Amino acid sequence: MSRPSSGRDRGNAPAEFVLVGALLVALTIAVLQLSLIVHVRLVLQASAWEGARHASYYNTTLSDGVALTRHLIRHGVGERYSENVAVLSTTVAGRPGVELRVEAPFPALGRLPASGDTLES
Repeated sequence: MSRPSSGRDRGNAPAEFVLVGALLVALTIAVLQLSLIVHVRLVLQASAWEGARHASYYNTTLSDGVALTRHLIRHGVGERYSENVAVLSTTVAGRPGVELRVEAPFPALGRLPASGDTLES
């Protein structure tokens, strides 16, 4: 046999909805921000790899690799991320190679950078 409910149990649904809804919104924003950070990092890595590969060709120069890397970064994630690109000749297992480094701001809030934090590829 069921007991009649008292007036104290009524009205919990709105409070629970607010608590659970806020938690879900925070979790969704955190997942979106993490995926944006991973996306920026992958674009920087792929652009640096492609620029180094291009600079290592026989008929190209190191500055051609830097130009391609900056172009790919600008079109992938934006102008602000393509400012610090450095390239140098190196030797890999006794053969000539190219090392290309990209240093970019860390996307702290959306695509807005945090001051002082950097991503390296």
